[in-house]
Amino acid sequence: MSDAQVHLAYLLAAALFILGLKGLTHPRSAVRGNAVGALGMLLAVVVTLVEQGLLRAELIALGLALGAAIGAVLALRIRMTAMPQLVGLFNGFGGAASVLVAGAVFIVATQAAGVTQAAGVTQAAGVTQAAATAVSAQETIATAASGLIGSVTFFGSIVAFGKLQGLVTEKPLRYRGEQVVKLVVLAAALAAAAMIIREPLETGRYWALAAAAGLLGVLLVIPIGGADMPIVIALLNSYSGLAAAATGFVLSNTVLIVAGSLVGASGIILTQIMCKAMNRSLANVLFGGVGAAVETVEQDDLYAGKVKQTTAEEVAMLLKTARRVAFVPGYGMAVARAQTAVRLLTEALERDGVTVEFGIHPVAGRMPGHMNVLLAEERISYEKLRELDAINPAFPQTDLVIVLGANDVVNPRARESSGNPIAGMPILDVDKARTVVVIKRSLSPGFAGIANPLFAADNTLMLFGDGKAAMEGLVEAYKEA
Repeated sequence: MSDAQVHLAYLLAAALFILGLKGLTHPRSAVRGNAVGALGMLLAVVVTLVEQGLLRAELIALGLALGAAIGAVLALRIRMTAMPQLVGLFNGFGGAASVLVAGAVFIVATQAAGVTQAAGVTQAAGVTQAAATAVSAQETIATAASGLIGSVTFFGSIVAFGKLQGLVTEKPLRYRGEQVVKLVVLAAALAAAAMIIREPLETGRYWALAAAAGLLGVLLVIPIGGADMPIVIALLNSYSGLAAAATGFVLSNTVLIVAGSLVGASGIILTQIMCKAMNRSLANVLFGGVGAAVETVEQDDLYAGKVKQTTAEEVAMLLKTARRVAFVPGYGMAVARAQTAVRLLTEALERDGVTVEFGIHPVAGRMPGHMNVLLAEERISYEKLRELDAINPAFPQTDLVIVLGANDVVNPRARESSGNPIAGMPILDVDKARTVVVIKRSLSPGFAGIANPLFAADNTLMLFGDGKAAMEGLVEAYKEA
């Protein structure tokens, strides 16, 4: 292929990436957008192989078959509750690929430069020497960036995976002097990067950089609690894109630079949206350690003699008289896999002429859009899924709100100006509804580690038990009422 043909194909692939991202902005077009983006990546890979003279039909077919098999297994076997962990691993694999590819190219380039220098070729022609120096500067700077960001992404994602999977405690792991330790490790990584740029023939320093950056990635994620994992996943996604873009500069590959930049930019935008939804800065998420302690004494004082327990039959009677009902799902719904029962109750209510809506908080669950995906899988109309700003004004006119597995996102203590980890965070104003039914296993706090006054409110009823069993009980009780 000529250079013009390659660049034209890369331009088409980049356009497909952008159209794919646009398609992912709405559930109705998300599947098509995903397919368009995959087509763009397939085009980019095939063109790159052709350009490098590596096009072999049997190898491409083998790669497609192997990738399709792995993707099919993951799609069929991974539960939706484990999807955040899978996304975290994808981020990590992207970072690892950037580290390894950039490192391999860098080693080959520096070995070739070393041979050339030893032969005295660059000393014989000043023009050749200047060109070699320019290429070396681009490669070394981009390689250092790829190694640093990619290694932080990989090891940070592994820790995030461990937290979400339960292999590592979801509570923030804090220790005295942790910020100083992080600064020291960061300084070591930057020093290694500077030495790579200054003396590129020393390839061993690249792996020292990767090791220091990997330790930094672990230290950055360990102090972050489970409640902040949606933001961390979005940020690590951005990191993986930046690492890929840096690797694109190492390879002088335009489409990789474009793809990495799109991922990096979208990840940063999503991170900012998530931080805004929690009314917190990114620095507070990374260094705040929300959820480090649980206020057990305050819980006892708040709940003593005020919590009213209910039954499925009593809630069913309330539903029979309601004209407007809202569900507020949280991670507990995902863990219990109660979304099917939610759909069944929704359909039963709507057959009786009840208006049903869903209040979705931006950080409900373990990743952005987690609740939306779970409900969309049950073919619940997207128009019923209302964001925080859209549904909050309707709560005072809502007869009954069912809070299923959510805690911090409905905690009225967020309205306080200070004094607790969620102070100032926008919440779903469910306490303003006529009646609130909270389905929860116990009165245990959310990830913020603070008591929830909603559980003891005059208009709140607690339906204790497993989310799926409780919802299935509600469906049966409603049919019999």
